[in-house]
Amino acid sequence: MKTIHAGSTARHLPPRRMLAIAASLALLSAAAPVEAKTPTPKVSNGGIEPVCPLGSFRCAPRPISYAMCRPNAMLEFYDPTLTKDSTLRPTAKTYGWADSVDGSSQTVYHMRGNVKLQRADQQIQSDAADYNDQNSDYDASGNVRYQESGQLLAATHMRGNQDASTGIADNVQYQMLLSHGNGVAKQGQMYDDQHTRYYTATYSTCDIGHHVWDFRAKNITINKDTGVGTARSAVMRFGNVPFMYLPYFSFPIDSRRKTGFLYPVMGNTSRAGFLVSAPYYLNLAPNYDATLDPRYYSDRGLMLGGEFRYMVAGSNGTLDVQYLPHDMGSDAGDGTVFNSKPGDDRYLVKFIDSTHLWKSWSLNTSINRASDASYFYDFGSNLYNTSIGTLTSSIYANGGGTWWSASIGGDDYQNVNPFIPNGYTPYSRLPRATLNLNLPLTRWLEFGMNNEAVAFSKSGEVEGKREDLYPYLEADFGNSAWFVRPRVAYRFTDYQLDADYQHYGYGSSVGEFGPLAPGQASPFTSANPSRSVPITSIDSGLIFDRNTSLFGTNYTQTLEPRLYYLYVPDRNQNNLPLFDTGPTSFDYWQLFSPNQYAGADRQMNANNLTAALTSRLLDSDGVERFSASFGQIRYFNQQLVQLPNSVNTVTPATNWAGSDYVAQLSMQFNDQWRLSAQYQWNPNLHQTDLGVLELQHRLANDGIINFSYRYRRFPDSTQLLLEQYSVSAVYPISARWRLVGAWTYSQLDKTTIEAMAGVEYDSCCVAFRIIDRNYVNLNYLGAPPPGAINNNSRNSAIMFEIEFKGLGSSSNQIEPLLRRDILGYQ
Repeated sequence: MKTIHAGSTARHLPPRRMLAIAASLALLSAAAPVEAKTPTPKVSNGGIEPVCPLGSFRCAPRPISYAMCRPNAMLEFYDPTLTKDSTLRPTAKTYGWADSVDGSSQTVYHMRGNVKLQRADQQIQSDAADYNDQNSDYDASGNVRYQESGQLLAATHMRGNQDASTGIADNVQYQMLLSHGNGVAKQGQMYDDQHTRYYTATYSTCDIGHHVWDFRAKNITINKDTGVGTARSAVMRFGNVPFMYLPYFSFPIDSRRKTGFLYPVMGNTSRAGFLVSAPYYLNLAPNYDATLDPRYYSDRGLMLGGEFRYMVAGSNGTLDVQYLPHDMGSDAGDGTVFNSKPGDDRYLVKFIDSTHLWKSWSLNTSINRASDASYFYDFGSNLYNTSIGTLTSSIYANGGGTWWSASIGGDDYQNVNPFIPNGYTPYSRLPRATLNLNLPLTRWLEFGMNNEAVAFSKSGEVEGKREDLYPYLEADFGNSAWFVRPRVAYRFTDYQLDADYQHYGYGSSVGEFGPLAPGQASPFTSANPSRSVPITSIDSGLIFDRNTSLFGTNYTQTLEPRLYYLYVPDRNQNNLPLFDTGPTSFDYWQLFSPNQYAGADRQMNANNLTAALTSRLLDSDGVERFSASFGQIRYFNQQLVQLPNSVNTVTPATNWAGSDYVAQLSMQFNDQWRLSAQYQWNPNLHQTDLGVLELQHRLANDGIINFSYRYRRFPDSTQLLLEQYSVSAVYPISARWRLVGAWTYSQLDKTTIEAMAGVEYDSCCVAFRIIDRNYVNLNYLGAPPPGAINNNSRNSAIMFEIEFKGLGSSSNQIEPLLRRDILGYQ
């Protein structure tokens, strides 16, 4: 039914469907709240509130925000009491109000003065309107304002048919809801409640009347059913300056994915020249999509990149391919060991997949291959790829249950550091199988087993197979105030070396094998060497706590002394190869480890006692605000198991009485400051072996400053390994501008390892980043490069990325670099 009010008079009319174009905006802080498909982020002082705690390794991206947009004058006629459910229209009543109503014809109602027609989510207001009760035609004129669940519209004149949801509006101004899109048009035509076309129209997501950018088109079609708008014969303008003609252009009008161009990226690198990238997104289906990324490098040619993502029943994955035919670049000429040749085809393939097989079993695949070792050195255009030295490919079937886990598959590696030979690449492990058991026998007793069988292969070096069996029996006694955990284990490792094993020996550096020189004897005296060794330990500790206060805040303070005894008898392991084993970095947690080597090729001997002390401060919510730990290992026997450092020789056994003194500190009393530190003092050589200081400070809501200092010596040596200073920051100048930067300096090399600086701009409807990065070449990764090369060879890259908010997703080329170089970047 329809009810029309003139003063206090009301009369009922049959229900009618009204024209559909617009709803309201809840995107502006000055607007009335309106439901939306995506949550609106909290804003404070014009910026996004921090959602990333200090110390987080990775922060979530900042959502697109329209908080800096000006209040929208069109919202003055927005009625928040209207329902947002458009499906109620067919059965809803239509109400009308006006200062005066003339219904003398019994067919056409003439309404004058403050006219309002309302039905379900629809509402039209005007100075005057005529409504035909027989055929549902309407004609509204004078300051026409229309609202519905999708859009707001203002016009000088609107007429149409309510039943057919058709209409024509003149001199239109419109505002979309979900995409913040708005514009003006000479005329708008409504075909039904889902399709609208504007003629001689503009579109932008900027402030109404203050368009930083927009496009002007012959016609713009809005399809609410698909969530896509299309423009024909469009000219895109930036600051009223036309810069692009688009005969056909599509854009999203809500949060759904859509096919279309992503934001372009421009840049320049010293290895590939000027870069232009224009990614194109293909929304193929709800469960799979693709992105085509054609790139042009001025020094190398045209590259075609593509990414395909899929989610099907029991499987999901990504395929990423980059291909450049007939590289126009020249040889590096800077001391690289491996160079591509002019005219070579260059490519990169990345494939990741996870597929459910059966019950708890799944197949996990990660394939990464490049055409040559110089690929990332030459095409580090996305800035973060240049730090890659080895590509790992693996495929595993993984399964598990309550007390077991297992895997079978393999790993392969490719060297992509052109400054080092392939001998530094890890062994291929194919096939490789693991089985881990963790079976409770009683409430306090547990039986476990860690097993591995693997075949190792690498061209030009000794190869073979290895089985490693590691059963253990462990007990756990204690409560909240104390614990005692005795453990008894037995480790058996067996090898089957290939027939030519006697032709190889240890190379000049740890982990490298090679053919023997004339007159040199092989350390491998048997084709089937093995090692068996028992391992016993007992871990114990006490936990004291008390209530205390600091700076007016109540805390719970703990004092936690801990003793860890480890006994492992010595076994001569000099005849065992080193397939995947190396020393671990000594830190606080190594005080309680049964082995100082990562991998099964070496098991250290031990008759050690570790003593450590930890104290913590916990706030009323149980959050750790302060932690300090100190400890040392006391050796009762010499450390006899060592790694070889050259053919037929090993590092001499240590006769030290104790390990380094290890201390670590973590402190964060509020959400703005965080401090962590590590320190190791070598009492045998009377020197500092390790010093790390990290400080992090949150600036306002979206800024951060990081400082770190790192100092480390080679293990058991007076030789300095590194001494570096690092500073990184996101510094907000205003609500719109942020400076970003990172700097790493090597005191040992007296040079800047990496320097990155840039600026970010964010406004109501446009955002951009420009980044300049200068960095040393890849010879700082992995082992030192052989021979005399230019160690100071540097690369540089400049990247520019612009985002027109509401026109699609970002190509996201620069953000990975900022995440890597600036801890806490968001």
